[in-house]
Amino acid sequence: MSWSKLKQQLESFLSPSLQGKMEYRATGYRYLPDKAGICYIAVNKKNILNMNDTTTLIKWYQSEQDIKNDASIDIPISHEQIEAVRNDSHGKIPEDRLVVIARGRKISELAKELMTAQSSLSKSNFIAVANQFLSTSIEESIESKDILLNILALVDRRVGKKRILNMSEKIKLKHPVVQYFYKLRLSTF
Repeated sequence: MSWSKLKQQLESFLSPSLQGKMEYRATGYRYLPDKAGICYIAVNKKNILNMNDTTTLIKWYQSEQDIKNDASIDIPISHEQIEAVRNDSHGKIPEDRLVVIARGRKISELAKELMTAQSSLSKSNFIAVANQFLSTSIEESIESKDILLNILALVDRRVGKKRILNMSEKIKLKHPVVQYFYKLRLSTF
């Protein structure tokens, strides 16, 4: 589906109170096929969610370092994770180092999950997620771990006031940009 048709469909699902306030924008480079382009979700002409970032790998490493260096984060390590490290090393690693290695693996997984959740998306990923949104139910989109699906569902006209008000506890566990769009939708009531 072309960008203009997709944009038209997405904007047709916008809540009436958000029409004119919120828009989907995309840049494309006609003569530079290797340049992916950038997508934005804009509110009142201000870009809120930029879906292309060239520093993703640097951010992933920084997130991993932040998690490692934050003493207040308690990362529980299960016996199965320690056994996985023991099996991978064929028993050549001392017992006290197994916990350190298992914790390091868990931190790397958490950093990767964090970057996935933050969704530094390209234009092509945005189009894929938007098409997925158009073909799935609102409930699936709201419950999804994908930030973009959450945002598209929150601003959808099919999500009513009662449902929005009932999801306040779930939204506290979501990414800050999802919370922003939740507050934006609440402000329209």
